Amino acid sequence: MDINNWHKELTHGEWEAITISGARPSARYKHAAAVVDEKLYISGGSRNGRNLSDVQVLDLRNLTWSNLKLKLSADKDNDSGSREVLPATSGHNMIRWGKKLLLLGGHSKDSSDKLMVQYIDLETFLYGVIETSGSVPVARMGQSATLVGSRVILFGGEDMGRKLLNDVHVLDLESMTWDVIKTMQTPPAPRYDHAAAIHGERYFLIFGGCSHSIFFNDLHILDLETMEWSQPQVQGDFVSPRAGHAGITIDESWFIVGGGDNRSGCPETLELNMSKLVWSEVASVKPRTPLASEGLTVCSALIDGENYLVAFGGYNGKYSNEVFVMRPKLRNSSYPKIFQSPAAAAAAASVTAAYALTKAEKLDFKPLDDINVKPTANDHPVEDVTVEIESFKKEKQVLELSLEEVKAENSKLRGEIDEVNNTHSELSKELQSVQAQLVAERSRCFTLEAKIAELQKVLESMQSVEDEVQALRRQKSALDQEMELASTAERQNSGGVWRWLGGGEK
Repeated sequence: MDINNWHKELTHGEWEAITISGARPSARYKHAAAVVDEKLYISGGSRNGRNLSDVQVLDLRNLTWSNLKLKLSADKDNDSGSREVLPATSGHNMIRWGKKLLLLGGHSKDSSDKLMVQYIDLETFLYGVIETSGSVPVARMGQSATLVGSRVILFGGEDMGRKLLNDVHVLDLESMTWDVIKTMQTPPAPRYDHAAAIHGERYFLIFGGCSHSIFFNDLHILDLETMEWSQPQVQGDFVSPRAGHAGITIDESWFIVGGGDNRSGCPETLELNMSKLVWSEVASVKPRTPLASEGLTVCSALIDGENYLVAFGGYNGKYSNEVFVMRPKLRNSSYPKIFQSPAAAAAAASVTAAYALTKAEKLDFKPLDDINVKPTANDHPVEDVTVEIESFKKEKQVLELSLEEVKAENSKLRGEIDEVNNTHSELSKELQSVQAQLVAERSRCFTLEAKIAELQKVLESMQSVEDEVQALRRQKSALDQEMELASTAERQNSGGVWRWLGGGEK
């Protein structure tokens, strides 16, 4: 392999392990990585339950590793190595900011209650801690930190008490001030070890990750203008749940590498077209290889004007310190964009077509049929004009076709909107009818309740009357008994007819 042009010998769309001479860094996972000026920087990580504190550098030109020696910013004469300067940390993030590497969050013995921001100056090799202000997030690990202009968007993670988070914080790198973001709609479930990306400096994307019992394969988008979460429909290949994967964006493509579910690693490399929300499997490796691991990192490196994916480390039952590189290949564009409205696309196509025609008119180009001069071998200007005219014609045809497609899509969407509006109108009428019925039923219920109350009172009065009747009956019965007793006694005292008759016989 030509050491100076090793990257040009790679096959598009395939991961290849890079042969590196000399010593390699310790195998690890849950480290942080970034590429600056054709050099891959690796910081910290974990191995066998022990956090690491070194900073390793891979020169992507000559494929050699070196250990970056750091000095404390408070003592520039300190020549101690990075193992004595940088706290041993895992589950953190690394972001390039100018000539500095920023390290955010993670778990270490020096972790405080608040999230710590550290820096490594790549010009002076000084290390220090940055004092931040504002609504500083709680300390956490497994979070995502995504650079958007001069801001860092922090999402989720797991705090030091193992509480899962789904909050959103923004760090202004100019003022080093934190803000907590209040979002609307339904946010992603709390999670850690997910991947995050930014598209068009407006749409913030979250994919995968896990809770303490569930692995996710969902995609969530936060509109940074409206601060509204959404969970859109996606197209393309099926994506299995995973956590501990790594992601990196190149133009409109978001590449997802590795990850797993604690049972097996994910061998496929995925690509999400962020404008069209289409998943594609762009590469695959054998199971149990380092790329099918959790806790690996992937970065993009620009070498000789071409982007490459560079992956390092990970754990799938075995810790890795291998470097893999892939030359991504262009994907097809057969799916419609979703972040650009059909009306905007039609307008853009019209503007482009009009611009092309205007440019042709300004150059005083005539159609080929009107050109009477026959091109000759030495007549290069005519040939150039002819080629350019043909190019404009082809471009115009393509734009017209695109415009027709957009118009057809617009017409289809209008029909769907009309159908939805009709359905909504019918449902509104039905709702009004039900509401009217409900009002009538409520009125009827109130009337019945009033009648029931009246009957209740009547029943209560009837019970009183019944009690009085029973009392009178008892009095009458007692009087009847007394009268009967009195009558009997009177008959006995007088002897009656039978006694008189008996007395006459004697």
